[in-house]
Amino acid sequence: MSRIGRIEAHVVRLTEFVLVALLAGMVAMVFTNVVLRYGFNSGINFSEEMSRYFFVWLTFIGAVLAFREHGHIGVETFVRLLGPKGRLVCLALSNAIILLCAVIMFWGTWMQHAINASMSAAVVGISMIWVYGVTYFTGAAIGLIAVIRLVRVVTGRVSEAEMAQFTGEYDLPDTSDTPEEPRR
Repeated sequence: MSRIGRIEAHVVRLTEFVLVALLAGMVAMVFTNVVLRYGFNSGINFSEEMSRYFFVWLTFIGAVLAFREHGHIGVETFVRLLGPKGRLVCLALSNAIILLCAVIMFWGTWMQHAINASMSAAVVGISMIWVYGVTYFTGAAIGLIAVIRLVRVVTGRVSEAEMAQFTGEYDLPDTSDTPEEPRR
């Protein structure tokens, strides 16, 4: 495995760990609140608000991993009908559109930054940029992945396994230097 492949594997593992921690935090807070509400007729306001914010972060961070693994909704039936050149064109076109959307997401967050930073959460009092600022990460990460894919298409370095993953044909063996198989 190349040095870049090892770095990518570490970044993916760290991101997965963050997702697991967010999910575990959500479960712990909601479970504790349910027990306190029905068992002791009390509750923790902090846990209700923070579990909502954890869910927002979980969704946006998880979107990056889903995009990396071609896990989003696609029109695989149409793409499978095309030949190799048509599939490459679709791969490039879809990643160009996604790159545009990622740039808009990042730019929109930048434009709203001052407004979100000046607002505070109702219960915990944190700046709302800590909630909505996760779209900086999402826009940048998805944009970076899309740029890398576009460069791979332009330079002719898209492997058969990558193309199979894009078209939803998961029966082919993985011959790329990626550290793990796609998960479905």
